[in-house]
Amino acid sequence: MTTLNTAVPDVTITENGLLVPDVSDVLAGRLTDMATALGGGASQSLSSPQGQIAQSDTEIIAQEYDKLLCLFNQVNPDYATGRFQDGIGQIYFMERISAQGTVVTATCIGKVETTIPAGSTAVDTNGYIYRSIDTATIPASGSIDVQFVNNTTGPIPCAAGALNQIYRAVPGWDAITNVSPGVVGVDVESRIAFETRRKQSVARNSRNQDASTLSALLATNGVLDAYVWSNRTAATVNQGTTSFPVLAHSIYICVYGGTDEDVAESIFQTYNPGANLNGDTSYTVYDNINYLPPYPSYVMQWQKATPTRVYFKVELDNSLNPPSDITSQVKAMIAKVFNGGYEGIGKARIGSTINAGKYYAPVISISPDTVGILSLEVSTNGSTYGPAITMGIDQVPTIQESDITVTLT
Repeated sequence: MTTLNTAVPDVTITENGLLVPDVSDVLAGRLTDMATALGGGASQSLSSPQGQIAQSDTEIIAQEYDKLLCLFNQVNPDYATGRFQDGIGQIYFMERISAQGTVVTATCIGKVETTIPAGSTAVDTNGYIYRSIDTATIPASGSIDVQFVNNTTGPIPCAAGALNQIYRAVPGWDAITNVSPGVVGVDVESRIAFETRRKQSVARNSRNQDASTLSALLATNGVLDAYVWSNRTAATVNQGTTSFPVLAHSIYICVYGGTDEDVAESIFQTYNPGANLNGDTSYTVYDNINYLPPYPSYVMQWQKATPTRVYFKVELDNSLNPPSDITSQVKAMIAKVFNGGYEGIGKARIGSTINAGKYYAPVISISPDTVGILSLEVSTNGSTYGPAITMGIDQVPTIQESDITVTLT
C-alpha cells in the first residue's frame, strides 16, 4: 500500500475535546503539498493555478473540520441542538414541549350559579379565539375569574381589556373582560429552555422535594409558570412581597396555566404527602395505579397566580440621533426580554425580581452607536418607578407595550 504524505496538520482528539488546525495552517500545508508534487520551486502565489487549487482544497477541508466540531459538540448537553438534543432528552424520558397559547385571566359576568363549561370560547379585539381551561360556576357576587388560553399558539400578546366578547353563547353568561394583559404563550421549546428543563428534570425524578414538584409542574401541558416553597417551621409565615400566609409545615404551590386535573396530578406525583397545602384552588385525584376500586382519594390544593401588570419607563438621549422608529423598537425589545425571548436573560416569573439593569444591553443593542439610555426604571403601578421590583409568590408578571413609556430627551 502506498503511504501518502501531506503537510496539512491533522485533527487531534484530546481530553479537552476536538482540536482542529487553523485555516491558515491548512492552506500553508496544501501549498507545500502542491509544490512538492510539482517537483519543488513552484509559485506560492494564491493567484497561480496551484494556488487556486490549494485554496479550493483548504475550503473543502475546513468545511469538514467544522462539521466534525459540530458533531462533537452535539454530545455535550450544553451545546446540543435539534435531534441530537432530543436524543439526550430521551435518556431522561423527556420530550420537547410543543408550542403553547397565551393564557389570559378574564372576569366572566353573568347570572348566579351559571356554569361556564371548560372549552367555552371568547374572542379578543384582534380576532383570536380563546377557550376556557376549566369549568367555572358564577358565584353570588355575579362574576368569577377564569383562565382562557388562545387557540393559536405562540407569543401572541393580549392587552388588558382586549378579551371582551363572548364567541359562543352560554345561557346565563353575559359578559367578559380582562383587567390584566395575558401571559404570552411560547413557540416550540427552544434549545436553551429545553436544556434548562433537562437539568431540572434530575430533580423531577425525585420525590418530596420542592424542586421535584416545580420541575413536574413546569413540564405539565399548558402551564406557563409555577413557584414552589415549603414552610418547614411550626408557625404560619407571611412570605414574599405580598405577605402570602403559608401554613406551618406546608408546601406552597402557585401555578399559572394548565387544567386543574393536570396540575393536581403533577402535584400528587411529587409532593410530600405529609405536608399541608395552601391556596385558592383544589382538585381531587384518585390513586388508580396502586389500588383496585374504590380508589383512595386525595385533595390537592394550590394557588392560581394573579396576573400583575408591570410598567417600564425609558429615557433616551435624543442627541445621538436614534432611529426614527426607536420608540416602537424599544417597546418591542423590552417585551421580548420580559417574555424570555432574549437569549441569556430569563423571563419575568412568579416571585422573581425584575431588575431594570438587565434591559440596558438589549435596548442598546438595537443600535449601539445611536441609542443611549439616560434612565430605565420599572414599576408595578405606573406611578412609582425604581431600579427593580419583586413579584409576590402569588403574582405572575404581565406586560403590554402600552405600559412601556419611551421618551427622548
